[in-house]
Amino acid sequence: MLNRVVLIGRLTKDPELRYTPNGVAVASFTLAVDRNFKNASGEREADFIPCVVYRQLAELCANYLSKGKLAAVDGRLQVRTYDGQDGQRRWVYEIVAENVRFLSPKDGNSGHGSSSGSSDVGTYGHEVSLDDDIPF
Repeated sequence: MLNRVVLIGRLTKDPELRYTPNGVAVASFTLAVDRNFKNASGEREADFIPCVVYRQLAELCANYLSKGKLAAVDGRLQVRTYDGQDGQRRWVYEIVAENVRFLSPKDGNSGHGSSSGSSDVGTYGHEVSLDDDIPF
């Protein structure tokens, strides 16, 4: 069996960092990922995909990612359900990130309107995993 997701997109807002009762860091954010085609109006649409990150990687994402930053997420799709206050069953789909690569320059420029930030995103990549120190 295989459950693997790789996404590259821009954060729609700053990551939200919180801690579980046991002290485990959890960060959540949404990536806007462009579709490969244009709609009937000739505009490119995007999907807004919720992501969640745990432990040290969550703290790094909260500290070094922000709205508009380009990031790559490697992880798995998680589906969970809960019963809402109205008694209806709710489904939650999210990506549980195991690795995050920061693709925007570390000077704070999100790459919008910058030829250097968008021409070679690999130049600015900083891969972070749970065992790494701060990557920059």
